[in-house]
Amino acid sequence: MLVILPVWVFVAFIASQLIVVGILYVLQAFHASPERYVSDAVAQTVIAAAVYAIAIALVMGVPYLWRRYKTTLDDLGLSRLPSWGDIGLSPLAFVAYALLVSVIMAVVDQIPGFPADQAQDVGFSVFGSRLDNILAFITLVVLAPVAEETLFRGYLYGKLKKYVPVVVAALATSLLFGLVHGQLNVGVDVFVLSLILCGLRSITGSIWAGVLVHMIKNAIAYYLLFISPILGG
Repeated sequence: MLVILPVWVFVAFIASQLIVVGILYVLQAFHASPERYVSDAVAQTVIAAAVYAIAIALVMGVPYLWRRYKTTLDDLGLSRLPSWGDIGLSPLAFVAYALLVSVIMAVVDQIPGFPADQAQDVGFSVFGSRLDNILAFITLVVLAPVAEETLFRGYLYGKLKKYVPVVVAALATSLLFGLVHGQLNVGVDVFVLSLILCGLRSITGSIWAGVLVHMIKNAIAYYLLFISPILGG
């Protein structure tokens, strides 16, 4: 299961992207691509939502249809609503992440050729319209944290820790989370983030504290990418 579950989540995540690309290709062939009717920002938001929705549906739906393997809300860490404890833990956990990733990035930055300053492609124009910025906020600060926490710290970590020690489950989950981000420097960053989020899942029994930490991180990135350049002229 230590091999099967991460590989399955990876396959489902890639398959969801290929399905969306296939749909876009068909629409383009019939001259009905989304860009003909909506802005790039709207299309990007819809595409991101579709990829996440299909990935989550595949990762839970296929095992159920194949072998009746059920995924419960408890498996996903969604058996309860967010609590005041989740809200209180999230800023503390974010500070712990920020300190830890600063130390680790300072170390790996000494490795020759490590792309520490490579910018992450978030799919939105940095100097877009107000609508672009609103949609970027919805996608990056709301949609991505909820979907990624459900898929990785919810499904993958929730399943893995039934079969292997939590430390091993956290490492496997975090390695895959870093891998799917597709950039070395971003991968190191989110690997550290994932370790913290897995710890929160174990402490609280839920993904909500992790969702909030993920939102804080992405909100800061959103501010630096979209708001700070505007305020700075």
